[in-house]
Amino acid sequence: MDAVTLVKPDDGLLLWTFMIGWAAVSVWLEQKYRWAATLSGCMIALLGAMLAANFGIVPLDAPAYDAVWAYVVPIAVPLLLFDADIRRIKRESGGAFIAFHIAALGTMLGTIIATVLLHRYIPEIKGVLAMFTGTYIGGSVNLAAMRDAFGVSPEMTSASIVADNFLMAIYFFVLMLIPNLVFFRKRYRVSHENVTGEAVGPTNAARFWERSEISLLDIAICAAATMIIVTVSTKFSDFVNASGIPDLLKLFFGQKYLVITTVTVALATVFPSFFRGLHGARELGTFLIHIFFVVIGVPASLSMILERSPLLFVFASVIVLSNLVVSLILGKLFKIDLHELIICCNATVGGPTTAAAMCITKGWNALIVPALLVGVWGYVLGNYCGVLMANLLSYLFILT
Repeated sequence: MDAVTLVKPDDGLLLWTFMIGWAAVSVWLEQKYRWAATLSGCMIALLGAMLAANFGIVPLDAPAYDAVWAYVVPIAVPLLLFDADIRRIKRESGGAFIAFHIAALGTMLGTIIATVLLHRYIPEIKGVLAMFTGTYIGGSVNLAAMRDAFGVSPEMTSASIVADNFLMAIYFFVLMLIPNLVFFRKRYRVSHENVTGEAVGPTNAARFWERSEISLLDIAICAAATMIIVTVSTKFSDFVNASGIPDLLKLFFGQKYLVITTVTVALATVFPSFFRGLHGARELGTFLIHIFFVVIGVPASLSMILERSPLLFVFASVIVLSNLVVSLILGKLFKIDLHELIICCNATVGGPTTAAAMCITKGWNALIVPALLVGVWGYVLGNYCGVLMANLLSYLFILT
């Protein structure tokens, strides 16, 4: 018998009000209070929804949640990729472009090691490793895409996110510490010193998301362009999956999110002025991702998270440790600037927003734009790498 909740599963209006309202509160808290910025708005969105569901306020399952998976998540992906002009990213990110790929290589190597060590002990390992590969190359949008692509259960997704966010807090502290240590400063090239001192404003999130100019036409074009891209990509992937082409081609052309990513990046590269001129796309996409985290938190069982998160934390720790070690070793070999390495480690694990926030905090003004550019490139690369690693390791270890 289904549990009785304050909000009924068929009350779509109230559920959408809860999802959008709590996502907005999460963003506000992140930008208002330092403790919330440390925890992250996405994590607050997840935890708040989890408590609301466990205390019987909202139902564990409802048609409104299905609509988020069907529409909100895929719509968020193109919005966050409108800046993904490959030529500009390569041209303007400088040494950070190489450093980012080194960090991404470290993530992939860590995924292999973690899977070899722990694949027998983690349920739904194929989807879990895809999520961690994606999120540790691009960030939350890739985690959302990989979760949807591989159908990871809400319980495992929530436990993975809790482990991920706890680990990120530790990792970002380590990354902030490394540039101050004499051991590293003596052994690496250091070109970007602090020029601004302490960040201004209540939180780095508030500084990063400063008010920007946006018009009605911007919103209209962003919405229309995103819907066209999602619709064309989805119809194409459905056609591919229904056709008789080889499975190897279906692996990529039949994956909705890979097609969405490819189409958006192609358009952003061919028509860079048009897409860069659209204001508000990043903000809209990021807010939609916060709604996704609310939905992820709803069906999460507190006992299940406490049971599974520790092992997932170990799994993620192996990946993140590899991300850092490979970056430091190969960065030293190729004489890459220490600060660029640190920012790219941050960008792979947290995405462009956390990388830019670190630049603001440390006063590395010259690295803010490269951090944003390689972070956006991570959105692109993360989906491909997540699918590739999941299917490759599944073939090698017969994963489920």
